[in-house]
Amino acid sequence: MPKMKTKSSAKKRFKVSANGKVKFKQSNARHRLISKPKKMKRKARGTAVMFHSDGVKVLNYFLPYSLKKRFKNKKVRKQANDNASAASSAKAGE
Repeated sequence: MPKMKTKSSAKKRFKVSANGKVKFKQSNARHRLISKPKKMKRKARGTAVMFHSDGVKVLNYFLPYSLKKRFKNKKVRKQANDNASAASSAKAGE
């Protein structure tokens, strides 16, 4: 099976956090700023986290190799919880 390609535009626009959430830059902060209210310019600073359903679409269609990060963290978290519960049940059995 051939390799999947990551969309170049998505690489530039989105970042995936360690937990697998998609971050993006706010809009309305580039040009014609004189005609925009201060509140709009303030809210346009920095990055924001995308809603879950939209983030899933971005990961599925544009950033296919970032999905591994999301599922890898879930597996690691699940294994840690399983290990912790096994250790606590072993202590309770003693």
